[in-house]
Amino acid sequence: MNILLYSEFFYPITGGTQSFVLELARGLGQSPAANSVTVVTRTPARPATHSSADASSSPVAADAYPFSVVRRPGLRALWKFIRRADLVHVAGPALSPMALSVLARKRFVVEHHGCQVACPNGLLFFEPTQSPCPGHYMARRYSKCLACNRKSVGLAKSLRMLLLTPVRRWLANRAARNIMPTAWLAGVLRLNRAATVHHGVASPAHASSPLPPANAVGTITFAFQGRLVSTKGVATLLAAAAQLHAEGRAFRLKILGDGPELRALKSRAAFLGDKVEFFGHVPDDCLDAVFAGVAAVVMPSLGGEVFGLVAAESMRRANLVIVSDLGALVEVVGDSGLIFPAGDADALAACMRRVLDDPTLALTLGVAACARAQELFSVERMLDRHVALYHEVAR
Repeated sequence: MNILLYSEFFYPITGGTQSFVLELARGLGQSPAANSVTVVTRTPARPATHSSADASSSPVAADAYPFSVVRRPGLRALWKFIRRADLVHVAGPALSPMALSVLARKRFVVEHHGCQVACPNGLLFFEPTQSPCPGHYMARRYSKCLACNRKSVGLAKSLRMLLLTPVRRWLANRAARNIMPTAWLAGVLRLNRAATVHHGVASPAHASSPLPPANAVGTITFAFQGRLVSTKGVATLLAAAAQLHAEGRAFRLKILGDGPELRALKSRAAFLGDKVEFFGHVPDDCLDAVFAGVAAVVMPSLGGEVFGLVAAESMRRANLVIVSDLGALVEVVGDSGLIFPAGDADALAACMRRVLDDPTLALTLGVAACARAQELFSVERMLDRHVALYHEVAR
């Protein structure tokens, strides 16, 4: 099968969608069916600026992928690629490839990595209150959507985002399949022909021998990994850490990631001294070393999570995960982690306190998390489900 895999963003810019597209394209190209895979992206080989990482952090050197990569094609070139494909897979509801696929009467599937067809900013995050959005767009409270994005992008762009949302939705509803990484997202987006396929995460080097939590006789260490933006809830994590610090608790907190809030968060965490360490962006091949000895990984997200790749990767490393009660994270973690109400620093502090009081809790739940991830979130399972869906669509 000749598959065109379209992703607006791809390496060398890093991110969850890019990691997924890389694993999917690599797996499809190496499958027994010998699929022909072409990744089409708007990302140049060497972007002038990098929003989340340096080009050197790409897990595969430029132009060394086991599949074809076409960068920044014009509409005419994209039209030719779509016409030649047996199936078009759009990673995220990008307008151009969906519209051209409809015009070409080409079968296409859309894999949703956000909420762009049910929320203008795609995050289900309400900026004015810095809290999870209750679903203003789907409830037709469009004035709330305008108010949400107006401060950050201005009225004109906010209006444009709002007007494009129903267009994306109309096009996505014409896809042969709308693939969701969680059943929760399928319930939120409410699109035609939805199918749930969990993302797959590769096994870490020590997957067959889960590490114990932190140093059983030393300082318990927590970690956060993600982009430093308001939706990730790092301020809530620091507020919880401040409570533990005030109680005289001994602990360490590693914060991995970069973003526009880095300086403000460092300033906010200054009074915690050496209990908090900011690592900045950590390349994939260095993650295992940084996470060595970590008892629990905290995901205090306030919005924007449709799967929780960091949670699944942490579970594969046999780390206990502590997550906010966003629907996608709850679905991924199941009963193998600790859950607290989003934005509630007191409740998060209580979860962290449980780990400090009983270090064996992290080991017990970490082993359960590893078993759950191996069963539900393997790359092989993800690839098999995609291939099966492709053949259903082809028939």
